[in-house]
Amino acid sequence: MRRLAQPLGAQRIGSNVTTVPPGKAAFPFHHHRANEEHFFVLSGQGVLRYGDDWHEVHVHDYVFCQPGEAEHAHQLINSGEVDLVYLAISTLQLPEVVGYPDSQKTGVAVAPFGQLPARFLIEDKLRDTKSYWDDEDAASVQRIMRHDPS
Repeated sequence: MRRLAQPLGAQRIGSNVTTVPPGKAAFPFHHHRANEEHFFVLSGQGVLRYGDDWHEVHVHDYVFCQPGEAEHAHQLINSGEVDLVYLAISTLQLPEVVGYPDSQKTGVAVAPFGQLPARFLIEDKLRDTKSYWDDEDAASVQRIMRHDPS
């Protein structure tokens, strides 16, 4: 992947040229909650997986992937005999929540790509296993009310 916008100092829009070998995908099937992505096929051919649908893509096809729930999950797969090459453009809103339906996990990006800590991942089965007040015993509040700094 060759980054285009970031080396020039872009902070709100990202772009890169991605090369995908035959039979491969550059990224897992995923959906963004905050950011939209656009793809323009420069060479090769492939399949766009979008939600429950599959669409063939060819040279000069333009793809728009809007943010949202799993019905907007997407992945470009090289189904051809030569490299699939595309221009990828996206907004860069942070924080960003990304769902991965195939592997049932969710990622949260808290910093721009390449900066640490970039993101954390959680298995979807662990989501909502704790409520907002779980393990908050209010002891610190009680100490403050008693004027006890310890």
